[in-house]
Amino acid sequence: MRLWAPVILALVVSACSNAPVRIESRALADQISRSPEHFIIAAVDNDPSVFVARAGSTPRGYDIVAPYGPSPAARQTMRALENDYGLREVSAWPIDPLHMHCAVLEVPDGTDRSTVLAAMVHDRRIRLAEPLQSFATRTQPYNDPYVGLQRGFQQMDVAEAHPWSRGEGIRVAIIDTGADTEHPDLRGNIAAAANFVDSDDRQFRLDRHGTEIAGVIGAVANNGEGIVGIAPGARLLLFKACWQARSDADAARCNSFTLARAIVAAFDAHAQIINLSLAGPADPLLTDLIREGLRRGVLFIGAASDMSEGNEGLLHQPGVIEVASAGKQSAVGSALYAPGREILTLLPGGHYDFASGDSMATAEISGVVALLLAKKASLSAEDAYRLLRDTSAHPGGDAGGGVLVDACAAMVSLVGHGYCNPTTDNGPRMADELEQRVARH
Repeated sequence: MRLWAPVILALVVSACSNAPVRIESRALADQISRSPEHFIIAAVDNDPSVFVARAGSTPRGYDIVAPYGPSPAARQTMRALENDYGLREVSAWPIDPLHMHCAVLEVPDGTDRSTVLAAMVHDRRIRLAEPLQSFATRTQPYNDPYVGLQRGFQQMDVAEAHPWSRGEGIRVAIIDTGADTEHPDLRGNIAAAANFVDSDDRQFRLDRHGTEIAGVIGAVANNGEGIVGIAPGARLLLFKACWQARSDADAARCNSFTLARAIVAAFDAHAQIINLSLAGPADPLLTDLIREGLRRGVLFIGAASDMSEGNEGLLHQPGVIEVASAGKQSAVGSALYAPGREILTLLPGGHYDFASGDSMATAEISGVVALLLAKKASLSAEDAYRLLRDTSAHPGGDAGGGVLVDACAAMVSLVGHGYCNPTTDNGPRMADELEQRVARH
């Protein structure tokens, strides 16, 4: 990971500014994961303070270093809150887009968190106080990878859209686990990588879920290796905010703290699209950041909430394009549908395999939106959603009552000319060849 060290350092500095850079240890991530009920996120107002980096502090100068840090008043207020409520700060960082200084505070054993939160909500010094909440990537178990070959690429008619666009230059932030930055089908398309969970570069490259998502969106085309991403011309920004439950499974966990830092890093890196293939409860801090991103023109693509027990979820809010896997009926009536079963993608170590779930469908739509955005840079989230919805094709019931996004039809509608002529005559032969290549890897 030596090549990524300067980029990772610059992105971390942009999130933490003149505060000392503190990358949380894996022990802290594990502690928070095991007992999130002992932690609170609190934020106070933070007047901008000038941060002057010393010359040569990053190899590329000052281009992505944000001039923002915690003010003395914000630090003092946070220390007072710790003392007044008997809490302990475990990490803190200034959030430039929201003009606040935010901290993760630990509630001591024997203290009821809900009681503390109830008091903090009415404290005029506090701008935001909420429980540290947990989120999870949207995955589906897959035990028999070679049962069949899912042709989501063909089902959405992506190849027919590529003559107009391959997503050239569009910056797509993947906020997920880490990913295999050395995979031959990713190397040429990664613009930046940063870790907001720990300092383990090796584990970053071994993480499965982020590797799978990155492959679906932006696997390199015409390199004689494996697969083609939906938007092979896109530039991928890999931000690790989630950690795997097991090394041999896709399931991963995130929290409000790591996700918030990754979203701010995506803003600082000028991401045009943010892919959130995860699910979790509504969260005030993350909601504010998503709203700020939408105000800046960032397009958020997220897995559709299951809206269980009346919880609409983090991503069920205006402006976010929600995606569900074809073959299931989403509780979100406005969800777009994309293939989500047996999607051929990348695995760490230069390997390939099949993956299933709403995560894969979400990544596919992020790729399609990148194709459209490369053709029309002014495309808004509302325009992109309406375009994809109005040009979706009926897939013969396979989308569980929904309709399947058609990349070519959306592109033709966007440019105002041309037609789509999908061909499937060579499908079986291509499928056989590709399955053999997967087996070899």
